[in-house]
Amino acid sequence: MAPETFWLMCAAIAAVALLYSSVGHAGASGYIAVMSLFSIAPEEIRPAALCLNIVVASIATWQFWRAGHFSWRLFWPFALFAVPLAFVGGSLDLPTHVFKTLVGAILLLSAVQLIVRPPPEGEPVPPSKPIALGAGAGLGLLAGLTGTGGGIFLTPLLILMRWARTSTASGVSAPFILVNSIAGLSGNLASTARIPGFMLPLVAVVVVFGFIGSHLGSHRLPHAAIKRLLAVVLLIAGLKLIFT
Repeated sequence: MAPETFWLMCAAIAAVALLYSSVGHAGASGYIAVMSLFSIAPEEIRPAALCLNIVVASIATWQFWRAGHFSWRLFWPFALFAVPLAFVGGSLDLPTHVFKTLVGAILLLSAVQLIVRPPPEGEPVPPSKPIALGAGAGLGLLAGLTGTGGGIFLTPLLILMRWARTSTASGVSAPFILVNSIAGLSGNLASTARIPGFMLPLVAVVVVFGFIGSHLGSHRLPHAAIKRLLAVVLLIAGLKLIFT
C-alpha cells in the first residue's frame, strides 16, 4: 500500500474511533468497513479490528467509569454469558448474507426509532436478572457471529427498553465491548490468525481520537446529542452489514 493511501486509511480509522467512542462504542464494524475499502487482506482485518476495538473500548470504559456512568449491577448479568457465547458465535457457519441482512435491518430500525421517537430520560427500570442473563447470552452470540464487541446491540436495547439512562447505557456498553473483544481476539489468535504488522500507527491514531470522543461523550455531550450520534452509528453499522 502506498504511504499516502495508508495515511488516508488512518484518517478514516480516526473518524470512526472519534464517532463511535463518543457513544461508548469501540468501532469494530467501522474499522472492518474501512479496511475492506482499502483492500486489506481478509485474514488480517478481523484481528486488526479487534485489536483497535480493545484499545478504544479500554479508553471509553475508563472515561465513562471516571464520569460515574458505569453500573456494575447492570453490567454483570449481561456480560456473564456473553463472553462464552461470543466464542460459540464465532465458530458457527450460517448463511452469511441472510444473517447480516437481518441484523442490519434490526440496527436500521433501532436507528430510526432513536431519530423519530427517542425515549425520554425518565427513571429507568433495570431488567430482571433472568432477562438480562438471557439477553446478554444472545448479544454475545451476535457479537461472535458479526465479529464485533456487541455494544452496537446492547446500547440501543438498554435505551429503547428504558433499562438505563443514555449515559449509563454507554458506560455499560464500553466494558461489555471490551470483554467480548478480548475473548474474540483470543479465539482468533488461537487459530491461524496473527496481528498484522501495520498496527502501530493505527493504534496511535485510535488512542488519540478514542480519548477525545469518549471524553466528549462522557463529560460534554447532552443526552439528546448522544442519542443522535448513536443513531448515526447504528445507521453506519446497519448499512455496512447489509451491503458488505
